[in-house]
Amino acid sequence: MNKAFRLLLLLAALGYLGLHQLLAQTPAPGQAPVASGVPMSLSLQQAVDFALKNKSSLMATRLGEQTAHARVGEIRSAGLPQVNVTANLADNFKLQKSLVDVGAFGGSTATQLTPNDVTKAQSGQSVNLQQVQVERAPLPPQALAFGLQWAGNTSASVSQLLFDGSYLIGLKAAKVYEDLAKKQTQQAEIDVVEQVQKAYYSTLVARARLELLARNVQRLDTLLYQTQATFKEGFVEKLDVDRLRVQRNNLVVEQQKAQRLTELSVALLKFQMGLPQEQPVTLTDQLDGAVVDASALRQRLGVANFNTGSGDRSLGGVPSAPAPTGGNAADQARQDQQSALTGARPSQAAAAFNYNNRIEFSTLETQQALAGLDLANRRAGAYPRLVATAAYGFNGSAINPSNLFAFRGPNSVDGNGFPNQNWFGFGNIGLSLQIPVFDGFRRKYQVQQARIQQQTIERGFETLRQSIDLQDAQSRTTLVNALDVLDNQRANLDLATDVARVSRIKFQEGVGSNLEVITAETDLRSAQTNYYAALYDVLVAKVDRDKATGELFTQTKK
Repeated sequence: MNKAFRLLLLLAALGYLGLHQLLAQTPAPGQAPVASGVPMSLSLQQAVDFALKNKSSLMATRLGEQTAHARVGEIRSAGLPQVNVTANLADNFKLQKSLVDVGAFGGSTATQLTPNDVTKAQSGQSVNLQQVQVERAPLPPQALAFGLQWAGNTSASVSQLLFDGSYLIGLKAAKVYEDLAKKQTQQAEIDVVEQVQKAYYSTLVARARLELLARNVQRLDTLLYQTQATFKEGFVEKLDVDRLRVQRNNLVVEQQKAQRLTELSVALLKFQMGLPQEQPVTLTDQLDGAVVDASALRQRLGVANFNTGSGDRSLGGVPSAPAPTGGNAADQARQDQQSALTGARPSQAAAAFNYNNRIEFSTLETQQALAGLDLANRRAGAYPRLVATAAYGFNGSAINPSNLFAFRGPNSVDGNGFPNQNWFGFGNIGLSLQIPVFDGFRRKYQVQQARIQQQTIERGFETLRQSIDLQDAQSRTTLVNALDVLDNQRANLDLATDVARVSRIKFQEGVGSNLEVITAETDLRSAQTNYYAALYDVLVAKVDRDKATGELFTQTKK
């Protein structure tokens, strides 16, 4: 018995130490990037990869994914055996008393001894004693204390869940919940990829424009130097020199502004990547490599072929506007809305769009599955719950602590040979069955709420489809317009460059005016600014288009 008792105490101590160790363990947080003095070379893909690993907001989302995984383990643990070891020690410095009817413990009879019986006994004769009924005053219930001042017990209990409908559904829901957390992480990754790509393209455009401004300043310095030399020879007026100086001063200010904007673009890129601002970076990609193939892109967008309205000839002819249907404004409005949502695509092309490419649609499907499992879980609350239980332990008592911790078992005796056991064992096994009968209609209303939540999510599918269709049409239109503007601005830039070149030649040959050169240079800078703005718009529109079609993160992982 002593060995079994000490084993229970050891299990209780180990359980406490295990709990303390578990509480002391915390997951190591992600290490933040440390800035170094060595410039970091970054291509677009490297910038995206770095952001996916180090962006703080994304790391926080992944922690939520780990929380979901831990939640799955928590739910699964409810179906495993539950073992508990307990030990108690109490000093009953004031024992609880109970009223006891002491009259119930004895009868109302007594042994009668008469003088004649005494005389016979003195003379050596035998005496027969007899029991007689006597009158006794009734006693009121007396307060008695049971037990001893010091008491202790230790026990081990085990329970095993045998059946619970909610538990079985909870296992399925836990797995779906983990999938939902993964999809939320993927959504955050897509947002990070979008932000990094836009910031990277912005930096490339700002850097290219800054380099172009530097060449403009160098070219204008050369022209100013030549004009000053011509002025000294008396062939031009001082006004011509002053005009060029004003032009140069304005160009230098514009260059300084472009320099600050470039630094700001780099700072934004570092922020979107989760990179310290003190870390210098070098962008290895060139703007020429980022420029898209406009003709191929137009064909993908479905605007290259003017006979079919798309790049796919199998879709039929160009969709024309629907004929008016007898002046029905409501029908006409629905047709216009549908045409706008589908981007004037034929029905075959609209139906070919895979909504599952969008993470939002997949996430909503997972939420719908969770809502269905929640509804089933509410209904499963009406099922019975069966648990197997078992327990074994010891309890003891004594008048003082030293006597209590003597741990005397069933074979223990005192000096007079009397048993003096003070610790006694006990044990039990059993089944616990819980059958819900009536809960005040609580489960009924819980089922109603779960059903409404499921219907709400189902209504959200149509809204999401319309939103995706609108984003698809909007991103297509925006990108096509941006490509058209880029083509126009590229042509304007070529013309402005040629005009500025001819104006400088004419001025140097003495057949053109200084004002003509300044006007041409101003137009050239405006054309350059417009071109780079249009180029950035195309790159951003391409990113938005890839996101709208669900291809942004897929292309990044390739």
